[in-house]
Amino acid sequence: MARSARYGPYRGGDPLAPPVDLREVLAEIGDDVLAGTSPQSALRELLRRGQGDMRGLDDLAARVNRRRQELLRRNNLGGTLDEVRELLDRAVLEERKELARSLDDDARFAEMQLSEVPSRTADAVRELAEYDWRSPAARESYDRIRDLLGREVLDQRFEGMKQALENATDEDRARVSEMLSDLTDLLEAHARGEDTEQQFREFMDRHGEHFPENPRDVEELLDSLAQRAAAAQRLRNSLTDQQRDELDELAAQAFGDPSLMRQLDRLDSLLESARPGEIWDGSEGFEGERGMGLGEGVGAMQEVADLDRLAEQLSQQYAGATQSDIDLGLLERMLGPDAVADARTLADLEEALRRRGYFDRASDGQWRLSPKAMRQLGQTALREIADRISSRGGDRESRRTGRLGEPTGAVRAWTFGDTEPWDVTRTLTNAVLRDPGRIPVRFTVSDVEVHETEQRAKAAVALLVDTSFSMVMEGRWVPMKRTALALNHLVSTRFRSDELQMISFGRHAQVVTASELAGLDGAWDQGTNLHHALMLAERHLRRHPDATPVVLVVTDGEPTAHLEPDGYAAFDYPPSARTLGLTVRELDQVARLGAQVTFFLLGDDPGLARVTDRLAQRVGGRVVTPGLDGLGVAVVGDYVARRRRR
Repeated sequence: MARSARYGPYRGGDPLAPPVDLREVLAEIGDDVLAGTSPQSALRELLRRGQGDMRGLDDLAARVNRRRQELLRRNNLGGTLDEVRELLDRAVLEERKELARSLDDDARFAEMQLSEVPSRTADAVRELAEYDWRSPAARESYDRIRDLLGREVLDQRFEGMKQALENATDEDRARVSEMLSDLTDLLEAHARGEDTEQQFREFMDRHGEHFPENPRDVEELLDSLAQRAAAAQRLRNSLTDQQRDELDELAAQAFGDPSLMRQLDRLDSLLESARPGEIWDGSEGFEGERGMGLGEGVGAMQEVADLDRLAEQLSQQYAGATQSDIDLGLLERMLGPDAVADARTLADLEEALRRRGYFDRASDGQWRLSPKAMRQLGQTALREIADRISSRGGDRESRRTGRLGEPTGAVRAWTFGDTEPWDVTRTLTNAVLRDPGRIPVRFTVSDVEVHETEQRAKAAVALLVDTSFSMVMEGRWVPMKRTALALNHLVSTRFRSDELQMISFGRHAQVVTASELAGLDGAWDQGTNLHHALMLAERHLRRHPDATPVVLVVTDGEPTAHLEPDGYAAFDYPPSARTLGLTVRELDQVARLGAQVTFFLLGDDPGLARVTDRLAQRVGGRVVTPGLDGLGVAVVGDYVARRRRR
């Protein structure tokens, strides 16, 4: 079959750039979520700042702002007045040369007239309108002033008119006047709802050369005209009072026909009524040395408006903002194809996170991290902890289910360091399917699958984490959450027979899941209710009487609250005798169940150290002061060490 191919420029950015690692991206998002940011805000923040070599929206917005500032800094709006002044000076100079060669009295009188010409450009042009030029070159220069003004005035509303009407004849000017008349008739009929498609087609057939945008209907025609007319109005607002007055006076002399300005004023009125949403007010401070004509100035104003619109799209700060709002065509015009490639990379990243199930919608419609994302965050946190525990990179503890254990019924791909038994059937099947028909069968490492096993010992683990406000204030919030996620991932994937329950305690205590703990906001909550947390831990341990009980407590404060029988949480600081007494009594209840208790103290509060030392001694427990960097290693290491001893 015949095939054809079409080649064009590559627009995908750097084809050799490494792909974005979603695990690293999710880890960054997870850090923000653990710190109390909503998942949607965390994702938006990552897209804003970028990640690694991936440039973010802030970088694109900064480039847009630099281009805008450069445009304002390089140009000014006095180009038309400067050009008119140059033509006027040239006309006067040529006329003076001609008069100097004449010896008659009329020549002397004419010289006096020229010497009395006002310095203000508009006044000088008006006063010389009736002057009888002797020099053909001078007359030509003066006549070009009105021609230039007409072309500039039209170029403000219709792009390219300045060049199209250069050296225009009276017939050309008549056609422009006819176009303006037909255009206003068409727009007035549209405003009344009386226009027809046939009327629009006839108008484009007659005057289409003046509309390079090639609009398909009246609405598209209105859009393009209104955008340029609004930019022309903003340009007028940006002029100084003197510039504005002079240009208004000069424009009235354009083409030597004041009816042109009346037609344009009528057109502007129609456009503003049809498109009130355009930005008709406002101004810009052009302060450079390069003068722009009126038409070029309008183009610059449009470019500034486009840059402002692009900056708003890149900011993503308005309600309902999405990556799809970014106008890639406009972005390419302003910053080039590399910027488009960056924007597409960010959009693809956002889509990949959703498509792969890392985000889902809660019942209230808000985006949240999915269970899959929570598992990934737990795995990342556990890997970091394992890297610090094991000199072999952490794979041993984080990836092995247990040695000399019972099969769980699950299998997985073999990884370096595994000693679990092979699943021969699945390994052989993988080799045959990979290379069907090959005799003898050859194996590769990727074919090997092993049986997962679990240790026979079973533990009921209660992880009690302090969520009082001091944990937030002292920067202990995120390390605590990461430690809890790592332990949860280790238990749920490698020690499935164990029963882990996470309990958060501030003024009150509550049982929380991994995702609930990850999304927990820091709140002003005075009180460290270890009493209530131990009550919930005791309930968890009693539900699993056949398991070895383990209680791990992460805290940075003394017990300062307890739970009354009516459910009221009483708070006292310094800790009251009743709070300490109820806490000790509940700790004794946990110890009677045979629980192994370990306290992980954060901070260097002497009072906390004294209290926890006494509590640990009472039940034969341990006190560990790991510091923030070592918290995860201490908690996970303590749990693994206890399993080994069992």
